[in-house]
Amino acid sequence: KSKIKQNLTAEPTRIASQTGFFCSFFRKILTNDYQLLKMSSRKGLEMKYTHEIIDKTTCYQGFFRLERYRLRHNLFAGGQSAILTRECLERGHAAAVLLFDPALDSLVMIEQFRVGAMEAPDGPWLLEFVAGIMEEGESPEAVVRREAVEEAGCEIQELVPALRFLLSPGGCSEEIYLFCARVDARSAGGIHGLVHEGEDIHVRVVAVSEALRLLEKGKITNATAIIALQWFALHRDFLLARWGNGGD
Repeated sequence: KSKIKQNLTAEPTRIASQTGFFCSFFRKILTNDYQLLKMSSRKGLEMKYTHEIIDKTTCYQGFFRLERYRLRHNLFAGGQSAILTRECLERGHAAAVLLFDPALDSLVMIEQFRVGAMEAPDGPWLLEFVAGIMEEGESPEAVVRREAVEEAGCEIQELVPALRFLLSPGGCSEEIYLFCARVDARSAGGIHGLVHEGEDIHVRVVAVSEALRLLEKGKITNATAIIALQWFALHRDFLLARWGNGGD
């Protein structure tokens, strides 16, 4: 067990090469450690995890919405906080999908301009995975199937749910539903996206080894792409066992 724990800091390519048993045991270690941490952090505390929204004001309404909340919440040491003012960007929830071709051992990635990265050291063209905002009443699965065609020209053959996560909960309510999908990437490539939405998307087929190298070198800076690649590295053996050589 101690040897396995020492391996948790291994590079992504090394993690990806571990056995399915290791991946299963890895998850157990994380779960057990988290439970111990949660128990120790709450020992002697009897806080009720509740909060109260006193009022909410819409500060801005455009493509996104900015809300200002006045609220209070219970404290770990007991009692309630003072009334706090917090602003939160409400942009809806989104779904993302890592497109994997097991026969080619490659991922279908996309590159596009991102306004929020204009001041980033590496510039605003980011290497990412297919993603889209969920419309009202639309399931996450439907979103990624639609976006895979629109953004990458790929039909999803099989879909595996990965995880859900909050992107930046300190000031944004957006939740991401992440999936992994089996695709045929032999004809993937070119320029895609919806012109009327101003999309200009370059599709790239990237070898798994190269994608993990870029991740390790810090060349992939989109948070969803980083999380997706780390999840893939941990579950690669499971996916290959499930899909084999192209799913045969």
